[in-house]
Amino acid sequence: MFGFDLTLIAFIALAGFSAGGIAYAFLAPNLQQEKATVRRLGQVAQSEAQRGAVKASRDRVSEVAKRRKSVQDSLKEIEAKQAVRLGNMRKPPLSMQLKQAGMSVTVRQFYLSSALFAAVAILVAVFVDLLPWYAMLALPVVAGVGIPRWVVKFRKARRIKQFLSEFPNALDIIVRAVKSGLPLNDGIRLIANEAQEPVKTEFRRIIEAQQVGLSIPEATLRMVDTMPCPEASFFGIVIQIQSQAGGNLAEALGNLSRVLRDRKKMKAKVQALSMEAKASAAIIGALPFIVTFLIYLSSPSYITLLFTEQAGHIIIGVSLFWMSIGLWVMRNMINFEV
Repeated sequence: MFGFDLTLIAFIALAGFSAGGIAYAFLAPNLQQEKATVRRLGQVAQSEAQRGAVKASRDRVSEVAKRRKSVQDSLKEIEAKQAVRLGNMRKPPLSMQLKQAGMSVTVRQFYLSSALFAAVAILVAVFVDLLPWYAMLALPVVAGVGIPRWVVKFRKARRIKQFLSEFPNALDIIVRAVKSGLPLNDGIRLIANEAQEPVKTEFRRIIEAQQVGLSIPEATLRMVDTMPCPEASFFGIVIQIQSQAGGNLAEALGNLSRVLRDRKKMKAKVQALSMEAKASAAIIGALPFIVTFLIYLSSPSYITLLFTEQAGHIIIGVSLFWMSIGLWVMRNMINFEV
């Protein structure tokens, strides 16, 4: 009975192994094909993922290239416009010079004031009667043309200096306003209402330009017309590029404010380093007049020959001419642009 059971069990096991071998023989090709299919599907999915990553990377590179090209085109266009505007501003008309100086007089009033000033100078020269005839002819030209235009130029330079002193603070206020969620227009209105002169007037002109239909970038680019300095041009370029290419406006204006402050520090450093040369130039320029005055106090008859004789007049004229050339050369040597 025990041997029968072992024989039966061995037969059943042998039959099972035989059936499994036959089944494996028939199913093995299908299993290998299924594994190859799964492996191939995995490779296809992996290649698709790699292809998608490569495509996404290529799209990002293409987007960056397009954006860079857009920024470069915008910069070229803005530089061309600014070059034309700066070319026109090198010799601006008198009306524009009066606006740049912050003067409210008209061109007609300026010419009338210049003529009145020249007439007063002629009357003073006639009544005093100390100058030779050619000096009396030159006096109204100097008084009516030179001095009024020098006043305009002086006030223009002083206004630009005041603008540069306050402009970085105005940019910081705009940066804080933009970071807090306010639009750029509200930041500009805040400066136009609360800032100090002349920044207040320049930003008010931007608001007025918007009211007549200009956009903020176009209005800021026109600031250089009434405030002819590189800092105003930088501000207009930053706003124009941000409007066309996008980006973080607060970061761009913050960087501009930092650059302007660094330029201001560099100018102050250069001015401090050149003060010795400026003091020397001032002493050298004033020395002839001081010596002349001291000689007049000690020996009036000796020095008055320069003012009473024809040869003395020629000597004075030639001396003033060469002194002017020397002062002009010294001024250019110690006047550094930053």
